[in-house]
Amino acid sequence: MKGKVAVAMSGGVDSSLTAYLLKKDGYDVIGVTMRLSDEGRDFSLDANEDACKLGSVSDAKKVAEQLGIPHYVADFRDIFKEKVVKYFLDEYAAGRTPNPCVVCNPQIKFGELLDWARDFGADYLATGHYARILQKPQGEYGIFMGMDKHKDQSYVLYRINRELLKYIMMPLGNYTKVMTRQLAKEYGLVVAEKTESQEICFVPDDDYKAMLKHCKPECLIPGDIVDLKGNVLGRHQGVPLYTIGQRKGLGIAYSEPLYVVKLDVGKNQVVVSGNKDVFADSLIAEDMNWLAFDRLTEPIHVNARIRYGSREGQGIVTPLNDGRVRVDFDRPQRAVTPGQSVVFYDGEQVIGGGIIKGVV
Repeated sequence: MKGKVAVAMSGGVDSSLTAYLLKKDGYDVIGVTMRLSDEGRDFSLDANEDACKLGSVSDAKKVAEQLGIPHYVADFRDIFKEKVVKYFLDEYAAGRTPNPCVVCNPQIKFGELLDWARDFGADYLATGHYARILQKPQGEYGIFMGMDKHKDQSYVLYRINRELLKYIMMPLGNYTKVMTRQLAKEYGLVVAEKTESQEICFVPDDDYKAMLKHCKPECLIPGDIVDLKGNVLGRHQGVPLYTIGQRKGLGIAYSEPLYVVKLDVGKNQVVVSGNKDVFADSLIAEDMNWLAFDRLTEPIHVNARIRYGSREGQGIVTPLNDGRVRVDFDRPQRAVTPGQSVVFYDGEQVIGGGIIKGVV
């Protein structure tokens, strides 16, 4: 045996194939499914329901039985609610647009679950992410883009503690999604035909606005939609229900298309303007995490991605005295959104990143 690996199994095709490939490669594999919430797609609203009856757990257990590996359920509901769900709601209430995966990955999946796996005697934790963790010639480990550039998930992994990368495995980084599907069918995995969900796992019916109205109604105060000069153009039903770059749902008849360019919680205003004002040349980012070095000491030229799935833009990252950075793009970027992450790349390697504070 090459070592013991705990595979985070969601019951989907990706994590199931991950478990299969590692077992085939000679690892001692165990499966573990995280129970994170009772309010998402796969969970009953009955908190007392047997975990084994829940959708994702049931599918993961079926795959584990098929592969002949042990399967366990790790209950992280309390800490997930405190660290991820609360952050998600608070960020929207503050007029920012959160990315819960960016918070969940370092704190829950590669924090709590990695600790669980190592306490259980596992040498590694493996996931079905489409990204690669490679050891560089100098000996340290880094995160690199996955082979499938359309599916690449390196963006949401940049906040992982780089000292932990040597304990993490992501076999699917070397595969495309098409290859994954084909292999799952070829190997006869019971979830080979299971559809893939793209939405946030803990948001009921994939409707974050309904979740806000239910969990944090006090943050939804009707107010004015204004232009850059402060002229009132319409009414909104709560600043957190809007996001930068949004065009649809404004309810405004105007001579040209209007887009959300700013959310002002202090004035309870949604600010709109024409398409040209949705673009920004520069941004400030904070709460930085660096993977390629300890800290940034001088300006560097990078490729930068300002949201998951977006194209990278080239620019200069300059360190500021307070630990934040300024990013000046070679070309203006559309819909730079406070609360989202800006992630920096050197070729295919993730250098680091931070949370977007605002445009300059």
